[in-house]
Amino acid sequence: MDERFDLAIARIDAANAEDPTPVETADGPRPKELHHAALITDWVRRLRPDADEALLLAARGHHIRRWTVPRASYPAGRSGYLRWRTYLHEVHATELGRILTDVGYDLELIERVQHIVRKDNLRTDPDVQTLEDALCLVFLGEQLEVYAHRMDDEKLVEVLRKSWAKMSERGRELALTLDLGPAGGELVRRALEPA
Repeated sequence: MDERFDLAIARIDAANAEDPTPVETADGPRPKELHHAALITDWVRRLRPDADEALLLAARGHHIRRWTVPRASYPAGRSGYLRWRTYLHEVHATELGRILTDVGYDLELIERVQHIVRKDNLRTDPDVQTLEDALCLVFLGEQLEVYAHRMDDEKLVEVLRKSWAKMSERGRELALTLDLGPAGGELVRRALEPA
């Protein structure tokens, strides 16, 4: 990896540092998407120590400037959620494409990063699966408690079942090593019970 990689990461981080929503971290408050991108990158490196530039760039920028398209800008319900998420994939892919073009990456690598960010071929593309595993691991390790205060248990158990179904065997193995606390552990236990 060369200068372009470092410059691209710096630009992605600078964009995400503008997120107006802070989250509390061990080092104090940080912009939410900046923190989230670092966590995803760390999990990708743990899942795939051999991760190439395209996967690492996709991991760092997968939610770039996400706050600019709030969930409330789409109708409530599953259909609205899916439309919002699909649109966000395109927003993130386009924004990353601009940054990667500006720092000098070729079209082939840019399109590969965009493919991963859009989650094309989730079940058959190992890079896309690695990103999905990292997203699920961050959800379990960092966000489960937050959602536990927002959703009723039955709905959250269903979300956990869907997340588990999207993960690879390696992702599931790592998920079972997380310290989820008593409440989170109980929710995951219920989610993994046979239906």
